[in-house]
Amino acid sequence: MRITLLAATLALLVANPLQAAQPTRIDAKALTQAANLRDAVLKDATAWQVTESLTTEVGPRLAGSEADARAVEWAKAKFKALGYDRVWTEPVTFPKWVRRGEAAQVLGAHAQPLRVAALGGSAGGTVEAEVVRFADLAALEAAPDGSLAGKIAFVDYQMQRRQDGGDYRTGGGIRGRGPSLAIRKGAAGFLMRSAGTDTSRAPHTGNTRYEKGLQPIPAAALSTIDAAQLARLVALGPTRVRLALDCGWDGEYTSQNVIGEITGSKRPQEVVLIGGHLDSWDYGTGAIDDAAGIGITMAVGALLKPMRPARTIRVVAFANEEQGLWGGRAYADRHAADVANHVVAMESDFGAGRIYGFDASARDLQPAALAQIQQVLAPLGIEWMPGKGDPESDIGPMTQRGMAWAWLGHDGSGYFDLHHNAEDTLDKIDPKDLAQNTAAYAVFTWLAAQAEGDFGSTPAAAGRD
Repeated sequence: MRITLLAATLALLVANPLQAAQPTRIDAKALTQAANLRDAVLKDATAWQVTESLTTEVGPRLAGSEADARAVEWAKAKFKALGYDRVWTEPVTFPKWVRRGEAAQVLGAHAQPLRVAALGGSAGGTVEAEVVRFADLAALEAAPDGSLAGKIAFVDYQMQRRQDGGDYRTGGGIRGRGPSLAIRKGAAGFLMRSAGTDTSRAPHTGNTRYEKGLQPIPAAALSTIDAAQLARLVALGPTRVRLALDCGWDGEYTSQNVIGEITGSKRPQEVVLIGGHLDSWDYGTGAIDDAAGIGITMAVGALLKPMRPARTIRVVAFANEEQGLWGGRAYADRHAADVANHVVAMESDFGAGRIYGFDASARDLQPAALAQIQQVLAPLGIEWMPGKGDPESDIGPMTQRGMAWAWLGHDGSGYFDLHHNAEDTLDKIDPKDLAQNTAAYAVFTWLAAQAEGDFGSTPAAAGRD
């Protein structure tokens, strides 16, 4: 009878793994240290200094460019200057896309220039054709096959401003799927209103991909003001545009994930991973996307070192996030067998607006430990928002392999005013907001490093990616 009961209990625990987890504990000393750390970091300038250094000394750093290589050297030197115990690189190889120039003009009776940015991954070439306007991607999808033969498809969707940036799924989706859909309808070129919430003449770039088997066409984004101008012209009658893009693929390039570690004092084999991506697009200086994330996370490791965290703090400056998560995927491929030792991960890749929300994949597994963390975050104006967050960009591939994650939600209300355009520069970052971000990341990282127990990292089942 006792054997039967034991077997039944074990079967229940296997069927309900959340019930089998041992509670993760954070002691009072660690909580007090975290509160003191939080208040000290609000007055610390390390994150600002790192962000300023990257945007000033390197500037724009398009993946595969000469500035990409300088950014790698900058990151290695900066980790060392900040006192990290270990600094190393891991190679990331990807196709190299280059931008040489771009231009667009309205032709005919209403001739005038238009401000455009070639989409990353676009084919080069020159097209002169009539423009056909579509209100959104669904309208383009509904167009009859072949109806755009010899014409330029123009998707004129205005992204909506949201705190969580949620409408980027629509704007970014147009950028990603639009060119291929236009080709299927017969188009010779593709234009879109920039995936941005600003009203300016600064076009937003960003990556696109053509479906296999399709002949690529020139694809570009109009500034929001020029998109509105083109829409008015099209409403007046047939409008021809000349779109000329000098860009394209140029072999392969090998960049590096740059990694710095603060070695754990008690459980060095267990890792709390944080980071951001080192590359940027080539118009601004990549301040909010993602020098801020590099500044925040590099600063956190440096600020925690004198406190001798129990677990290892690993900070990753990921390569080429912008053109397809190449650094994140390379990291996941290289470290897939070590998922269980990655206790939890968190990334900063949504600007430097004030953090307002906190969530984690362990919300059901370890509610007590997360409640303790939330108590220390609360004075920063951060609310517990279960189910609202997700893993950001480069840690995504590793979380798909079973790594636990946490999310600190930045206020993205103004993020897409600057995203991927020439206005993404250091002056757009508020130093006080950046300090609040850094304090929040420091609190979570410290408490995750000191916690007795886990946050649910478990290698994913075979076949899961």
